[in-house]
Amino acid sequence: MNFDKTESVSLSTSDINPDPEFFPKHVAIIMDGNGRWAKKRLLNRIKGHKKGTEVVRSIVKTCREIKIPILTLYAFSTENWKRPKTEVTALMTLLKSFLLTEQEEMMDNNIRLNAIGQIERLPDEVQDVLRSTIELTKSNKGLLLNLALSYGGRDEIVRAVRQIAEKVKNGIIDPDASKNQITEDLISDHLYTRAMPDPDLLIRTSGEMRISNFLLWQIAYSEIFITDTLWPDFDRKEFISILKNYQQRDRRFGKV
Repeated sequence: MNFDKTESVSLSTSDINPDPEFFPKHVAIIMDGNGRWAKKRLLNRIKGHKKGTEVVRSIVKTCREIKIPILTLYAFSTENWKRPKTEVTALMTLLKSFLLTEQEEMMDNNIRLNAIGQIERLPDEVQDVLRSTIELTKSNKGLLLNLALSYGGRDEIVRAVRQIAEKVKNGIIDPDASKNQITEDLISDHLYTRAMPDPDLLIRTSGEMRISNFLLWQIAYSEIFITDTLWPDFDRKEFISILKNYQQRDRRFGKV
């Protein structure tokens, strides 16, 4: 569904209904379009990624202000490792720099950082900064900021199945259907997002009509918004407008 942002000009955070029944507990965003944004301006793709980090700061700030509990950002996929080595290296450098510069901001604003994905594939120096930032912010009680890094939805499910199979092998879980031990909750408990509510809202920028291997299990009943806006042009007003639109949706979860 393409999203019309023309009404966003007049909206502010005060337009968001704070009623828990209509308020998203978890927002997930596929941040797409950095490269195309740069190409349109005859710039190097890395310039687009740099501009994109500024938008991350703005959206994180907005989520904190309106008290959205969880924000998950698709920052780097398992497929992104196939990009040119120079771009991957630049992205890792940007990630490290972002983490270092935002540590003070996270502490000042009670933001807790978490990461999901194949973290072990990241360069050692990035892993070190990531883990130190997670450790530094672990006691913060405000917004939980999830960065999906070297993340793939299929890989996550395969990983969960392997862990469950190992527990069956070791007699920890009984696969007998009558025992009712293998359930949706059991699978959810073996995903990176265990103990978190599934996303109520999934936003994708850049107009692409696909999920791109993101949170495949978790978004079964997420409301989906696709905007033609490229990520570096995505702003607070459009985000608020999408949240307002979300609150007007009738979420039936298969019921009448």
